[in-house]
Amino acid sequence: MSEPSIQERLYPDLMCFGCGQANLKGLRLRSYPAEGYVSAEFTPWPEHDNGGGFLNGGIIATVLDCHSGAAVYHEVERRGLPRTPEVPLPYVTAGLDVRYLRPTPLHQTLQLRGSIESADDEQVTVAVELLWDGKARASATARWLRWRPRPR
Repeated sequence: MSEPSIQERLYPDLMCFGCGQANLKGLRLRSYPAEGYVSAEFTPWPEHDNGGGFLNGGIIATVLDCHSGAAVYHEVERRGLPRTPEVPLPYVTAGLDVRYLRPTPLHQTLQLRGSIESADDEQVTVAVELLWDGKARASATARWLRWRPRPR
């Protein structure tokens, strides 16, 4: 897509391995708003092999977590919740319940879909799926909590 992704617009300097656009050695996941959900495509690298010719479970968990984050920050932007230079990312992953449903191909472009299940100022819950060939290969429920810096 030619339009900037959620990650490029909202946190372009993030060094996260999964979604940080500033991390040249990372996955640099790019997620986009769709009708009622957030979508992305991800093409695994040969180095993401689980040893049996399929996508490694840790990489699957990473892209599910990072894609859920894009859904959260898209929701934060939509609601107009405050972000400051001191706290540019006001929510953090508090839990990720991953379900591995089917082997995930290593050499195919995969789809990600994330939708907000619930959201308030303190917590956001996202349902996220990794799909190939029209079938969910893995799914997760991600819980994100509001983070505020504490005085030291």
